[in-house]
Amino acid sequence: MSFKAIFTISALAAIAATGAHADEADASQYAIQFQGSRTRAEVMAEAARVPATRSTEPAASRVAAPLQSRVDAKVLRAQAAEAVRLGQISRGEAGHM
Repeated sequence: MSFKAIFTISALAAIAATGAHADEADASQYAIQFQGSRTRAEVMAEAARVPATRSTEPAASRVAAPLQSRVDAKVLRAQAAEAVRLGQISRGEAGHM
């Protein structure tokens, strides 16, 4: 048998193996039937309160206020320079300890 014939037979077998699954177009078999305990007026009142309490600002979009330090910048730089000289901290990207 040629490759073409084997390929055709296997393709037809694959098509025949998959069965047709008929169902409703709206997927109604998955619908859940339930009985609500609240009235329509209660739901509408809750929906009317949502815009007043909702924020349209994306979460974590605010920038935190800068922290106020009591340490003088000159003192801090001097301490950092001393630590570099003593080998306590590395300097630059390729620094070593």
